[in-house]
Amino acid sequence: MFIRLLYIFLYANTIMAMIVLIPFITNDYVLSTLYAFFIFLLLRFKPEPYDRTALLIGLVGITIAEYIFVSTGVETFIRNSLFGIMPLWLPLLWAYAFVVIKRSMRLLVN
Repeated sequence: MFIRLLYIFLYANTIMAMIVLIPFITNDYVLSTLYAFFIFLLLRFKPEPYDRTALLIGLVGITIAEYIFVSTGVETFIRNSLFGIMPLWLPLLWAYAFVVIKRSMRLLVN
């Protein structure tokens, strides 16, 4: 059980590292490229079943959800490089989070 919790902790720390980079990398395109690189590394060097499905659901689903939230005024962003309303990197961060959540749930259930 300790090893499983360690993996979950490591997955969560990669998300925290991605979040910590936001104020330091002000160029949304550079940050998005870096996030895409993190995603590539995770999927390339430790592939698991249905990772790409979770990534795609997170990317498309959250992009739509964030678009609706921002369009209705529920959320606002200063950085608006995607559709003029949200940061380009945000859907990538959420997509990565979906994969981490999927993997964490698998570790907890098994």
